[in-house]
Amino acid sequence: MPSKRTFFNALAVLTIVVMVVAASPTALATSEPPFEIRFPQQTSVTEFDSTFGAGRSGGRRHKGNDLMAPKMTPVYAAADGVVVTISDGKTSGRYLTIDHVDGWSTSYMHLNNDDPGTDNGRADWSHTLAPGIEEGVSVSAGQLIGFVGDSGNAEWTGSHTHFELRKNGTAMNPYNLLLEAFRRDERLLVGVDRLLTSQVIPAYME
Repeated sequence: MPSKRTFFNALAVLTIVVMVVAASPTALATSEPPFEIRFPQQTSVTEFDSTFGAGRSGGRRHKGNDLMAPKMTPVYAAADGVVVTISDGKTSGRYLTIDHVDGWSTSYMHLNNDDPGTDNGRADWSHTLAPGIEEGVSVSAGQLIGFVGDSGNAEWTGSHTHFELRKNGTAMNPYNLLLEAFRRDERLLVGVDRLLTSQVIPAYME
């Protein structure tokens, strides 16, 4: 029969194992935010795939998902929050970051930096962000925040939004959440189409 000492030693080891697993990147990568993600672009013109973690130049890893869409496609906030960063980086291009609850944040990179009809990279920020969007303002899920572009290193990959989801600064894989949000929007659009179709008044009744 095991002694009390053996039992408590085993319990201590088990506790340490649980703590290590809970703190590991793998454990963090499976957690989800306590809010529903809204798809941040128009589903009808957006294409995306699961590329989180894919290799990039310089030994980097892809820390988000690329939402491919035509330049100037509207970009929407994925959830309620506060705009905490608006900046312009060499690789990220023009971008903004929104802080949400419980340490969660989303970032929207490669926003437009071109004047209409050009690829000059010299557009005023009014062609990048929606009116009223600035650091410190609160935004709601689905609110217009900016426009798709090819700023930063997206100049050679085509216009898209690099979307990142982070928990306390750690990049999380947003693909499944984006896919769920995409499908919700698609179902909603189908429902609206059916509703509008069902309410069309036949010509003979006018």
